[in-house]
Amino acid sequence: MSLSFDPDTLPLPIGHFIGGELIEALGEIDMKRPSDGKPYAGCPIASHEMVDRAVESAKAALKASNWSGLRPRERVRVMHAWADLIEAETETLARIEALSSTRLISQLPAGDIAVTAEQIRFFAEFADKEGSDVVPTDDKTFGMILSEPYGVVGAITPWNFPVSMAGWKLGPALAAGNAVVLKPSEMTPFSTVYLAKLAVRAGLPAGLFNVVLGDGLATGTALTRHPDIAKVSFTGSTRAGSAIMENIARSGIKPMTLELGGKSPQIVFKDADLSKAADAIVGSILFNAGQACVAATRVIVEASVAGQFTEALIARMADIGPGPTWDEATRYSPIISERQRDRIDAIVAAAISEGGRCIAGGKPMDRPGYFYEPTLLTDLDPSSPAILEEIFGPVLTLQTFEDEDEAMVLADHPSYGLAAGLFTSDLSRTIRLSRQIQAGTVWVNRYSRSRDHILPTGGYKRSGIGKDLGREAYLANRKTKSVLISL
Repeated sequence: MSLSFDPDTLPLPIGHFIGGELIEALGEIDMKRPSDGKPYAGCPIASHEMVDRAVESAKAALKASNWSGLRPRERVRVMHAWADLIEAETETLARIEALSSTRLISQLPAGDIAVTAEQIRFFAEFADKEGSDVVPTDDKTFGMILSEPYGVVGAITPWNFPVSMAGWKLGPALAAGNAVVLKPSEMTPFSTVYLAKLAVRAGLPAGLFNVVLGDGLATGTALTRHPDIAKVSFTGSTRAGSAIMENIARSGIKPMTLELGGKSPQIVFKDADLSKAADAIVGSILFNAGQACVAATRVIVEASVAGQFTEALIARMADIGPGPTWDEATRYSPIISERQRDRIDAIVAAAISEGGRCIAGGKPMDRPGYFYEPTLLTDLDPSSPAILEEIFGPVLTLQTFEDEDEAMVLADHPSYGLAAGLFTSDLSRTIRLSRQIQAGTVWVNRYSRSRDHILPTGGYKRSGIGKDLGREAYLANRKTKSVLISL
């Protein structure tokens, strides 16, 4: 069955989802489709009162359902049923996701949606396998470390991978026995609302997972400052993460997980498989048009092979295939908005005006929607914004080095440390440099996430606090207390 669809007739679940019901609301934020720039819907803005209603619903659902006190295997059963429904409703989810986001309809079924179902199942299995510990003490005392859920978790997800980012937050929080109030991006909210509807159909107690729509200023602030939100989990820009930390500090102290921006170096040595390295780097920067926090943005290549490697990058960057996200033939995504496309163009233009050289791309594409040419910049000053700022678009910068020490200096970013790529055939170098690189994830001779959800993701420096995915994400959704009993 074809997944391509008519974007003008697709029904959307517009409204907040609270207490197991869709609360229809007036769309206050005008929304345009990235693929053609046409207005298509409006996103409601949840007021402080609506956020309070969602949090109260979550608290009531936790108490009435005894979700955290059930036999853990019952939580597992419900979450597996939810994952089954996500897979069964792949076509609907894929169409809703493709309409408003930059994600391609051809990539969603086997990619974002299948992976989200896997993540829900993966985290569900922690529910009856991770718990409290009896610890060694003397024979006159009995010591325990008790593990408990936080209560109501406030989650905020970005626009670039709406379904899978929701899965990152929901899987560990719900499996750990919490309730969740989630605010998706105002640019891409509707697939998350549909996920919530599927959760209730699967047997998740109504109100345990609520969705409030809105922007960061009104809805996000109300959510992160709410006194009954026990923990915050956010994925997005470093600037927004800093604002969330400030909000939390102004309203009290609570734990948070922040997965933030990145400016990932790609260090290519002359002994690497250069074809494989070029495939990996270009594949990353073309995937979702570079709109990913871990995108392979800074190429740092050994000088003796720089010319050869540059040619390989340019050849691969020319093979794109742009088009509407809802067309199965499309292979290259649009930029999320006109504003973001203009920001990308301004950074590229500034780099060129300051003496940088553009050797591929460098301008918006002449077609409907918000498309930008895959771009390669070189001869840049190390202080150039193109080197230092997270561009969040299909823009590569290229620098060269003579030895390992110089490569490490160029790779080390003053602010970011989310991910990095290392391409070499030297095992000793791999181990040595993997230890030195200041990043939360290092990929060697590849540049992509694995479907092994046991590997956590998170950054160093201003790229974040805490981890998503992996056992660490489950444990981050539970708190511990120490108990010592005299016998």
